[in-house]
Amino acid sequence: MHTMWKGSISFGLVNIPIKLHTATEDKDIKLRTLHNKCHAPIKYEKTCSVCGEEVKPEDIVKAYEYTKGKFVVLDQEDLEKLRKENEEKAVEIIDFVKIEEIDPIYFDRSYYMSPNEGGGKAYSLLRKALQESQKVGLAKIIIRSKEQMAVIRVYENTLVMETIHFPDEVRKAGDVPNVPSEDKVTKRELDTAILLIDQLTTVFEPEKYTDEYRTALLELIELKRSGKETVTAATKEPASNVTDLMAALQASIDRTKPKKAAAPRKKAASKIKKEA
Repeated sequence: MHTMWKGSISFGLVNIPIKLHTATEDKDIKLRTLHNKCHAPIKYEKTCSVCGEEVKPEDIVKAYEYTKGKFVVLDQEDLEKLRKENEEKAVEIIDFVKIEEIDPIYFDRSYYMSPNEGGGKAYSLLRKALQESQKVGLAKIIIRSKEQMAVIRVYENTLVMETIHFPDEVRKAGDVPNVPSEDKVTKRELDTAILLIDQLTTVFEPEKYTDEYRTALLELIELKRSGKETVTAATKEPASNVTDLMAALQASIDRTKPKKAAAPRKKAASKIKKEA
């Protein structure tokens, strides 16, 4: 499993060298965009919004737009230094809480944690302590230049780190428009709804749920591929060396051709001199 972060996590005086591994993967089917005329992939180039010039990576700087059209340019060296200073710090568990107290709306990404060299015993200690106390740890970590809150918990005998949103990143539910303030339902309607919920209630078995759209799309792609319903992207014709050589030879011949009109003029000029 690919390691995407190395560091350490601590609680109290216990320090655990760890590695992070992405726990989930995006299995969305990526579709390319082609030119309908020649089926060649479409290129998206970075251009300046004012002068229209294509911008190279080395000509791009990062900036913060503090008001419309006004920016504070940030040097890459400053950003790199800031990121490095924070990433080198150990991830410290600052609190322990019950996971039931954290609403699922706060959860973001999941990462498996494995012990790095020499961290096996401390890793086992934290895992056992979390299991026995039925608590989760709250910590701060910087991943990809962004400071994040995180929950440390146990999942199938493995420590998992769940990044969670800060409170100011979660929009207020009260701002959602057109939400009824009161429940205007009859007792009969409520009883029927609860009965339906009871009938559909089951034990959560994640294996029985599949992405039906992705499965159908893969089947469609395979059906078209096996039926030879495929297209080939058009390519640019490479410059022909033979053509270039012939053009160069012809140009050379043209340049060395004698100018026919020049001879008569010279003879006419000499005849005039003799008559004079």
